[in-house]
Amino acid sequence: MSENSSKTAAAASGEPQLDSLSSFASVAGLVASKTVVVHPIVLLSVVDHYNRVARGTSRRVVGTLLGEISDGEIHVTNSFALPFEEDPKDPNVWYLDRNYHEHLYHMFKKVNTRERVLGWYSTGPQVRMTDLEIHEIFRRYTPNPVYVIVDINPKDSVVPTKAYYSFEQPTSDRTFRRTFVHVASTIGALEAEEVGVEHLLRDLKNASTSTLATRVADKLSALKLLIGKIQEIYAYLQDAANKKIVANPNIMYTIQDIFNLLPDLSDPELIEAFTIQANDTMLNLYLGSVVRSVLALHNLINNKVENKRASEEKKEKKEDEETGETKKEAGTDTKKGEKESSQ
Repeated sequence: MSENSSKTAAAASGEPQLDSLSSFASVAGLVASKTVVVHPIVLLSVVDHYNRVARGTSRRVVGTLLGEISDGEIHVTNSFALPFEEDPKDPNVWYLDRNYHEHLYHMFKKVNTRERVLGWYSTGPQVRMTDLEIHEIFRRYTPNPVYVIVDINPKDSVVPTKAYYSFEQPTSDRTFRRTFVHVASTIGALEAEEVGVEHLLRDLKNASTSTLATRVADKLSALKLLIGKIQEIYAYLQDAANKKIVANPNIMYTIQDIFNLLPDLSDPELIEAFTIQANDTMLNLYLGSVVRSVLALHNLINNKVENKRASEEKKEKKEDEETGETKKEAGTDTKKGEKESSQ
């Protein structure tokens, strides 16, 4: 294994560098206005890469992200795996095959010229010490690469991706140090990709499952996810109030916007509207329960009538069989008597 064979920084290559202030401004603009949209084929490729290389181990896999920027969104539409090794005992010892990356990217570019290098991915599950050094390699191919951590074992119904940009943050001693900043990420798909995903999931879905049960399960899952997000916001505000962390103004503004969107529960019109809606919902539930009970009662009555009819038919059939056997025996006795009298 080569030690740090590929972690040469962009500054040592003689290439033009962004100064600290321009880097901070550009990345701050990206964080505020951009959203990283990860497409399903990328998630499938990452999971396949992990299953082939590091399944059942604590290792992580690394690859390149390809895509394009459209309407203020960074669409990650494709990816490919990279040969990557790191020493589990010494995190400073790692290897990334940059020549393989360049060769494979040129091949991808021949197929789709619109896709360009957007950044890189790993299976984390958290940011590591050497990630900034790997990030510097990808700055050779794009000014502001995005780093996406894909959780291959997501818990609950959460987005299995975390996206980061890097920028040079000023410090107290008038120097700058590069660090990661989180950026919003989501899962999106084109129409053709949605059709493909539906075909892949067709065998996993139970066709006998009722639509109502599925909708209720989806709503419960969404409510659990909402509760988890509210708990995260509460924990963040608690840490900020206790001076454990430095509050991010953008996050605070977003939380304030959320509070501003909440309805005023003391408004009489809103209270009346909620009451009417609750009463209508309860009335629908009551009527549905009554109808279901009446139908169940009718089914029970019909079942009892059918059972009684079947029992009577069975009894009549048995009596007919017994009557037929009695007549047959009587006829046999008569023939025997006539035969004896003739003798």
